[in-house]
Amino acid sequence: MRGFFIRFLAITLLLSTFQATALAEEGKVQLAKESSSAILMERDTGTILFKKNSNEKLPPASMTKIMTMLLIMEALDQGKITLDEKVRTSERAASMGGSQIFLEVGEEMTVDEMLKGIAIASGNDASVAMAEHLGGSEENFIAMMNEKAKSLGLTNTNFMNSNGLPAENHYTTAYDLAIISKELLKYENILGYTSLYEDYLRQDTDKKFWLVNTNKLVKFYPGVDGLKTGYTREAKYCLTVTAKKNDMRVIAIVMGAQTPKDRNRQITEMLDYAFSQYMTHKLYDRGHVMTTSKISKGQKPTVDVVTSESVSVLTKKGENIDNVEEIINIDKDLKAPIKKGDQLGTLRIEKEGTLLVEVPLVANDDVGVASWWQLFKRTTAKFGGKS
Repeated sequence: MRGFFIRFLAITLLLSTFQATALAEEGKVQLAKESSSAILMERDTGTILFKKNSNEKLPPASMTKIMTMLLIMEALDQGKITLDEKVRTSERAASMGGSQIFLEVGEEMTVDEMLKGIAIASGNDASVAMAEHLGGSEENFIAMMNEKAKSLGLTNTNFMNSNGLPAENHYTTAYDLAIISKELLKYENILGYTSLYEDYLRQDTDKKFWLVNTNKLVKFYPGVDGLKTGYTREAKYCLTVTAKKNDMRVIAIVMGAQTPKDRNRQITEMLDYAFSQYMTHKLYDRGHVMTTSKISKGQKPTVDVVTSESVSVLTKKGENIDNVEEIINIDKDLKAPIKKGDQLGTLRIEKEGTLLVEVPLVANDDVGVASWWQLFKRTTAKFGGKS
């Protein structure tokens, strides 16, 4: 059972997200003509502004690393690893071909440095080193990748490695990659890596290594700050880009382009379309406290309930509507233990009964089970005793 309460938002909005989605589905927009598959999504609402064969299973090449980076950022957020802890390079990791940062067997780099190697230079060796560090083995990490895809509701994705090198039965879709990217972008710190056009590793040694971003749009298209390129002979030229302008963040993906120039041009056209036709209205940032909920038998009696991601309403430019409802549903009878990030309810933004946005609301802190003595003191306090 869930309790709920409604707040009215006195803001001026434009066309609903469902109308925007319908426009994409009607095929009125022609983009990405020279790619096998493509999608254009607004990040906060997940609204699809354009799609082409978006559920076709294709090899993702190094765009696989979007999932690898997502699991790294989750581990950082959960405190399982830190940016300054050392990651040792195994013989397996050092043996990876293709794009690499030339890790040597036994070489150690921090998580921060490994992330640079993955995000900027698309290092296959760095991806495997991090996979082994988080999963104990790359095989275990691959299982984590596929489990995460399953938890996101993705049914057309299967990973066989952590870096995207050619492998049988290794595939995903433009739509699934957009959802993985949407999830990754909850952790805005990743943009501190993917937005860098160049940087260095091993700066204090005679093996100083220059990193140059494989995503050239980071430098040449205003607002682009990620995410990942990809290329193999099988996959051809692929690119997942995110860009932000006037508080609207979009995700654009092309798969199977013939050349890097075609890949970049098609992405640029998709970004131009999104920013010229749509806008978002930011309501809340990720981590905004929406309410406080009571916790039964917890070490703390209450916990802050916060937004799990940024909340916006997407609108088409030039059409006005107003007065939307904000409906907060919170689970009843919450009991300890509760972990930070556990879903405790939902936030729904509606207009005249039509759902515009739905976002999970989560616990902002861990709440352990109270001891017998803590519960005793609370009980006596209720009846006027001393605590």
